Amino acid sequence: MAEPKKKGFWSLFRSKSSATRNGDPERDSLRRASDGDVFSRTTRPDEPAQASTRRRRPRRTDSHGVKGKDREDPHSSPYDLVPLTEWPPSGMSSREELSLGPAMQLISRGVPAFKGYKRAIPHASDHFYALFATVAGNRGDESDAANPHDSMTQLMTLRLAESGPATYPWETLEQPSFSFHFGKRPGTITLNHWASLGSVLPPPVKLRDSGVAPREMHLEVIFARLKELDRGLEDDDEDLMYRNLYKRLLKDPDKYLSPHKTLDKQITDLIMVLSRPDHWTDFTNPKNQIVTRFIFDTSPANSQAYLRFCHQLLLSLELELRIQSRHHMTDAKEKLLTQIPPTIQWNLALARRWRDNIRVEDYGSMPDQVQLRYKLKRRQVKMLKRFAQMMKWPNLGETLDTLKRRDADSTLDLVSSHAMAFFSGLALPGPTFPFLIMNALVDMDPDRATDELTLLTHAHPSCGFQYRNSYTYWTAACIVGKVLAPTCRALAGWVGPARPTTDLGRTQIARIRARRPPSPSPSHAMMTPDDVRSMSERSDPLGPPTQVFPVSEYALVSPDRDDDAYLADLVRIELLTLRPCHAALASSTSLPPPLQSPASPSPAPPPSRGGGGGGGQHANAAAATAPRYYDASIQFAIDGVSWPLRLAYDVSFVSAWPCSDGPHPLFFDYVYTPVKADQLVKVRDWNGSGYGGGGGGGNNNNKFGVSSPSTLSGGDEERVLVVEAFGVPDNEVLARAWCAHWGLSAIVADLGGTCMACAIREAYAATMTVVILVDDEQNERED
Repeated sequence: MAEPKKKGFWSLFRSKSSATRNGDPERDSLRRASDGDVFSRTTRPDEPAQASTRRRRPRRTDSHGVKGKDREDPHSSPYDLVPLTEWPPSGMSSREELSLGPAMQLISRGVPAFKGYKRAIPHASDHFYALFATVAGNRGDESDAANPHDSMTQLMTLRLAESGPATYPWETLEQPSFSFHFGKRPGTITLNHWASLGSVLPPPVKLRDSGVAPREMHLEVIFARLKELDRGLEDDDEDLMYRNLYKRLLKDPDKYLSPHKTLDKQITDLIMVLSRPDHWTDFTNPKNQIVTRFIFDTSPANSQAYLRFCHQLLLSLELELRIQSRHHMTDAKEKLLTQIPPTIQWNLALARRWRDNIRVEDYGSMPDQVQLRYKLKRRQVKMLKRFAQMMKWPNLGETLDTLKRRDADSTLDLVSSHAMAFFSGLALPGPTFPFLIMNALVDMDPDRATDELTLLTHAHPSCGFQYRNSYTYWTAACIVGKVLAPTCRALAGWVGPARPTTDLGRTQIARIRARRPPSPSPSHAMMTPDDVRSMSERSDPLGPPTQVFPVSEYALVSPDRDDDAYLADLVRIELLTLRPCHAALASSTSLPPPLQSPASPSPAPPPSRGGGGGGGQHANAAAATAPRYYDASIQFAIDGVSWPLRLAYDVSFVSAWPCSDGPHPLFFDYVYTPVKADQLVKVRDWNGSGYGGGGGGGNNNNKFGVSSPSTLSGGDEERVLVVEAFGVPDNEVLARAWCAHWGLSAIVADLGGTCMACAIREAYAATMTVVILVDDEQNERED
């Protein structure tokens, strides 16, 4: 993850080794192994591994180096502004040794520098923590994250302390942060999100009843105050602010001796009254995070729930405006927002969304007399139209006609609570937004077939659906969406339009079963606090601390672009297969069957037709059949032979951080093995994974025709498999499906933005053992 908005680049620092040189080049080239340093292998990138070490190395000593701005000085390397085309550079001997300055100029200029953080959780024991990763150093504003505007995910994240986008991932209310969630490439995540998956977050803390009760209020009084607050808080008039709070909303226990006229006392009183767990709705609970369902129904039967929600909203807004008051010191505000309980923080999020996006037009004593104005409605209408067009919605014409008509009639918010949340902008941060936008689209579609999609819900994020036998659509959290993404668009948390399948009905929802990736060894586990803290040391482009840097210990690495197989066009997706499984097995950790030998396609038995999903908003939602669970697999034709791969594991694909001034040399201790995409299915038991193969994968010594078969059978658990998935997008889909079959997460790097060396180093930083290389620019030229 990066430090967004920061320009320039972050210097890589290096401490001097205690080792001394004796002038013997051959002996000195082995110093890392003999000295027991954190880098202990002695192989070159093109040689088989001779020793096996663990990527989880101990933290190095503090380093010292030069600032990035100091590198370009009169004493810098003569090669500092010339892109490298060969190694050693012209005019330099392979036996030369570089000092720190020239080494950084030649090797580290423009490379991403990865740094991890472990942060404590307020009010929680040391057993709980949050992990983060930031990146800098590539001399530009590019990052590995998708643009929130382009990906339509602005409402998925919220920064409590200030308005505007977050600078660091720990600044947002929702964790992991959705400001740094989706990767730039379809179906990927960022390095920060990958690191955050290793966080250990505490369960929600149930608040004790403070005993402080609010005043009883009528709906008309609540909306009168909400309308007043549209103009802001009267914090310039202390007496008026006091009267509005304590004569209408609260009771001041010290009004005769020491009235609570200061901001700090009023903030405390509001926190206390909102801390009654049995009186207010807990928005930390995912089932309560579609907040418009409390006010969508304006009938008399729902009037008490409507009143209670609006009362909680008003108290939360009073608290939010006092915390954000210009009279509240910035340091005190930021400290308070990190220390208050999560239930209060989510109340503040609700108040912020209301304050930013909604205005009170009219009101009365009953819910059906309330009229609201949505500031974001015009933007949201355009967003939904663009979403439908980019997703090639099968019933696009009629759907857009309905959208236009309802917009003209001002009835967009009367369709469903999901549509109301989407068009009003009253959406809490977190994973609910993808379902709000998709359900709003489904609700706009007049086709009765969409009644089968009334049970799409964020409570089951690993899902997708088929519509009209035309396309399938999958959430970005679903392994099917992650794998098929290279052939689709990734937008608003959805991947599509994807290929249809004969295993679903004409219009039907599918929930996908996928296991957590296995973790029998460090190379397969999620990142640990030690991994995150040592990230920068493990991925240092210069290698371990030392006094000099022999040129012979680095090499320019790149795929063989002269090879006829560089743009191999031998892979095609044949079938997307979904086989029904029992819902009780959805979280099963059982292993998939072995990777099959080449076989002819065998059709799966047709599943029973069930109902589908859109958030329970349609009239027949209660009667709809619950969606079924399925195991997914994809069958590929590779040079005319069929190969099925099961999407058994919910692995992740991390979008590689871009580098600049590349390509960059790679230190010899970063070992890797390249493989063409069309040969990937012959690779089994990579670095001892041995899980996708069940009972037979680990015993097959004829893994695949490369010079180091022992490495493929687990000889070095840190060796990175570099998959050259150039050419048609199906090659990348094959690589991702192979990863999902064996339970291996991967870095995905476009050579147009990230060189091969930097992608391999990021795999070391992320404790991954697979890199998938693509070349979008070359593909476009070929097209």
